[in-house]
Amino acid sequence: MTTTILNTTPGQITRKQKLGPASIIAIGIILALLILPAFVQGYTLTSYRDVLLFALFALSLDLFWGKTGILSFGHATFFGLGAYGMAIMSIHFSIDPAIVSLVGLLAGVGMAALVALIVGYFILYGGVRGAYFTIVTLALTLIANHVAVGWPSVTGGDSGLIGVPPFSILGWSFADPISSYYLALIVLGACLLSSMWVMSGRLGLILTAIQDDEIKVQTLGYKTPLLLLMTFAASAAMAALAGGLYAAGNGFVAPDMIALLLSTEVIIWVAVGGSGTLVGAVIGTAIVWWLQQKISSINASAWPIVIGTFFILLVLVFPKGPAAFVLDKVKKLRRDKEDDR
Repeated sequence: MTTTILNTTPGQITRKQKLGPASIIAIGIILALLILPAFVQGYTLTSYRDVLLFALFALSLDLFWGKTGILSFGHATFFGLGAYGMAIMSIHFSIDPAIVSLVGLLAGVGMAALVALIVGYFILYGGVRGAYFTIVTLALTLIANHVAVGWPSVTGGDSGLIGVPPFSILGWSFADPISSYYLALIVLGACLLSSMWVMSGRLGLILTAIQDDEIKVQTLGYKTPLLLLMTFAASAAMAALAGGLYAAGNGFVAPDMIALLLSTEVIIWVAVGGSGTLVGAVIGTAIVWWLQQKISSINASAWPIVIGTFFILLVLVFPKGPAAFVLDKVKKLRRDKEDDR
């Protein structure tokens, strides 16, 4: 498929989309999550809501890393900007309660997208790729965390900000566990399905071609730095969306939400599910969270050792992640059936 793109001009590429195995898995997961509140309630449901928001965060990273092959080690910066944008607008400004959540969310998402555009412009148009891009984004997280800790009058410093109101729009509040859970699910479902739809079309094919041979794609007339920059900004905005909703759901923000540890964790979530599949990011987040809950209940100090060992074994057995492994098997079965015909 990549070869087809590299042998065509921008105007010749057509969109050929159909419901593939990944889409079917994604729809099945969403339908299963829709009925989850019928079986769990209270604090447990709130925990599942947070998992959905972390899955949205992982999806944002997979949208860029998985589709371009360029690893961002600073995605916690954008998650944190969304969270702090929501908190600062809600706590420090006298905004109408009917729209304060929406204003805070837009402020956080806007800041993240703007930072991604500014930083991404200089490094992507400057030809920075691969490990160098990863190092620059890692430094971005360190700087952002330093600002969050060292600006206590605005960010609350080490203590963060407490008292972020629950998300609400025009008097419609999402304060109770069930409504906040469905809000997170609707946002995740919309972002997941729309991302899969877009990436199954022309843009996804071009990004795959860029990952294979960016110079050759440029010779065909595509502005690859612009495409990468737009994808990076969209990824950052999605991460900020997750951060803003997380802050509203939990009622606080802290420097941990914009720290290197979170940037590392989200990479593990995506890698476990299989980068590039999009739905794998959701599955990977759920797997790691479930393992953490089970192991921490037995021995909290053993969790870092176990996740490290698990990650190494997973990379050895499933280099592309479990989700990608299953999808490859399904595609192989389809091809075998078509060959038999």
